[in-house]
Amino acid sequence: MSRLDENIGSMAYDGLIVANTPEADVFHVSIRANEGDLARGTVLALSTGSAGDGKMVILGTTAITNETLTANCILAEAVTVGATAATALAYRTGHFNRDALIVKAATTLTAAHEEDLRKDGILLSDAAAY
Repeated sequence: MSRLDENIGSMAYDGLIVANTPEADVFHVSIRANEGDLARGTVLALSTGSAGDGKMVILGTTAITNETLTANCILAEAVTVGATAATALAYRTGHFNRDALIVKAATTLTAAHEEDLRKDGILLSDAAAY
């Protein structure tokens, strides 16, 4: 017989997801080579334009000539991207904690970035620390 007063398991809350609506939906993304170690909650930008490759990079990456980088999704799980492009899971929709998001060093998440994410179905809010 099992005991009713013991912990069977636990789950750590990372504070990334704020609410259940809109539903956090995931999809596969291709991340450009040499992006390094990316943590869960990293904001990814989609490379488009005549020089774009259709791959994702961390928001704050400098675009090359004729490339447009637009905030698009949020990485759902940590991934290491080496010399070749990697496939990872990312959130295409959901309601997230603005303060838990990760962007490239010396980059600030702007209102324009937030609007790009909102257009894609990602809402951002401030959440109280737990």
